[in-house]
Amino acid sequence: RGGARGHRGGKMASTAAGKQRIPKVAKVKNKAPAEVQITAEQLLREAKERELELLPPPPQQKITDVEELNDYKLRKRKTFEDNIRKNRTVISNWIKYAQWEESLKEIQRARSIYERALDVDYRNITLWLKYAEMEMKNRQVNHARNIWDRAITTLPRVNQFWYKYTYMEEMLGNVAGSRQVFERWMEWQPEEQAWHSYINFELRYKEVDRARSIYERYILFTLLVLVHPDVKNWIKYARFEEKHSYFAHARKVYERAVEFFGEEHMDEHLYVAFAKFEENQKEFERVRVIYKYALDRIPKQDAQNLFKNYTIFEKKFGDRRGIEDIIVSKRRFQYEEEVKANPHNYDAWFDYLRLVESDTDAETVREVYERAIANVPPIQEKRHWKRYIYLWINYALYEELEAKASKRTRQVYQACLELLPHKKFTFAKMWLLYAQFEIRQKNLPLARRALGTSIGKCPKNKLFKGYIELELQLREFDRCRKLYEKFLEFAPENCTSWIKFAELETILGDIDRARAIYELAIGQPRLDMPEVLWKSYIDFEIEQEEYEKTRNLYRRLLQRTQHVKVWISFAQFELSAGREERLPRCRQIYEEANKAMRSCEEKEERVMLLESWRSFEDEFGTDATKERIDKLMPEKIKKRRKLQAEDGSDAGWEEYYDYIFPEDTANQPNLKLLAMAKLWKKQQQESEAAAMDPDKDIDESQT
Repeated sequence: RGGARGHRGGKMASTAAGKQRIPKVAKVKNKAPAEVQITAEQLLREAKERELELLPPPPQQKITDVEELNDYKLRKRKTFEDNIRKNRTVISNWIKYAQWEESLKEIQRARSIYERALDVDYRNITLWLKYAEMEMKNRQVNHARNIWDRAITTLPRVNQFWYKYTYMEEMLGNVAGSRQVFERWMEWQPEEQAWHSYINFELRYKEVDRARSIYERYILFTLLVLVHPDVKNWIKYARFEEKHSYFAHARKVYERAVEFFGEEHMDEHLYVAFAKFEENQKEFERVRVIYKYALDRIPKQDAQNLFKNYTIFEKKFGDRRGIEDIIVSKRRFQYEEEVKANPHNYDAWFDYLRLVESDTDAETVREVYERAIANVPPIQEKRHWKRYIYLWINYALYEELEAKASKRTRQVYQACLELLPHKKFTFAKMWLLYAQFEIRQKNLPLARRALGTSIGKCPKNKLFKGYIELELQLREFDRCRKLYEKFLEFAPENCTSWIKFAELETILGDIDRARAIYELAIGQPRLDMPEVLWKSYIDFEIEQEEYEKTRNLYRRLLQRTQHVKVWISFAQFELSAGREERLPRCRQIYEEANKAMRSCEEKEERVMLLESWRSFEDEFGTDATKERIDKLMPEKIKKRRKLQAEDGSDAGWEEYYDYIFPEDTANQPNLKLLAMAKLWKKQQQESEAAAMDPDKDIDESQT
């Protein structure tokens, strides 16, 4: 039993060991928050406060004899040597070791440590500086010079060595030695500040000629080696000469700088400095020339400061013309920026051209026009060309009116007409302007050729009208007839053309041709304004006093349309045409019109006819005719009708006025019954009112 129990126990132990033990989670009985809450911020603050608690300082060790001192030195040196042996590349360990030896006045040992450190890393700048500073602190001048020489020989591009070396020599009063170090430095062609340090060194000792020679060498390096091709170096050189009252030399420096940079690398700062120098010398014309020269050559976006200084100068020393030139230049710059940002902004081009036309020569204006017209719209749609075409028109007008160059004007017109895509669209204005220009030049064949070409390539109503107007002014009536024939073949529906053609024949006295033209016109299947054409034909026959033909025209027109205005016009014609039977004829026309308008759905037109008829009867009719027309006048009543929205839903009711004609009520008994019912209701209301007030006189109501 014991063995079985032990076997079973071992098996259970191995099974439990094979399973991963799950730690028990403590059950929290009270999950309510504690009364005193501790935040993370409070924990961090307490930890920081404990860090600041001062630890007790280590006990002070007092050395009483030489043996203890030597023992201390030995232990300290052993510690430093162990640190160096562990990591030789950590230069801070070497520097601490050397500074400790220096504090013990063991200069020789410190020097040995620095030398060992330089063998490890001779490129470390801090090591050289600490080494040299140690020698200078201990007044070991020759050792310090030796270290600086080694440093600048080993690392000649470290400017700090050169600055320290020259400063040391200058502090020792060795001006010649300091100058010699500077000369060695300049052979390496250092940066700009090194040259200026050398110049300032010479100026401290009043060596102006030496400083000038250094500037010359510096500029020479700039010219040949291009180490520092910067404008400010030239400006500093010129200001140096100006400061020492060598004004001719300063001007020469500026001129050399302008020549050196040329037109490819122009800088506004150079010209501003040059102009201010000349301004200080009271050379105002020179200043103005410098500013204008620079503004003409420097890109506008790089000349903001130049514009500003030029404006200030002109306000101080210039006249009104000079100030206006500055304003124009600024506006030109603004327009240049606009057209550069969007070359197809034609409004900006118009403003720019208006500016240059007012204040520049012809060549400049032509250059701007050429730049403007070079921006052809990318899409061949007329709406995109409407603004663009005016650039060509203004260009041609400028050449003709301002420049007085007829040949160039002709070239402009021809170039524009060649550019236009006539198969898609054209501009009749351009063709007509070109023809008018040729007429002003007394070149009639070219004008006719241009208009004929336009009609052949891209016929338009405006082109035909312009060509016909031209021939009319020249009294070439046969050409006008041919043009009208071509025009009517191109646009037979144009009523205005038919009317103008007939009027031309009327003016020429050919009545039969005019009448034939009108007959052809009204016989066209499609017309844009037929009412105007018929009216013109009728007026033509009235002018010729052909009253029977006029009546026939009215009858033919009424066969096509029963419009109320035609009837009224016919009646007024009869009233004005005949002498004896005009009133019966006019009344008969009104009778016919009234019968014809009974079936018309537009009751307003029928009312208009009756109003016209009543006006006629009031003026020329008798009492009987007046009474008759009064009986024909309709009654105006208010009605309501149901409205529907677009989606078919109910939109409410609206009120409108309707007309009820007596002739219609006689034929419709329902309307007559309704009128009698309304009259009965009115009588009932009056009777009730009289019964409620018996003292009221009711004779009038009974009547």
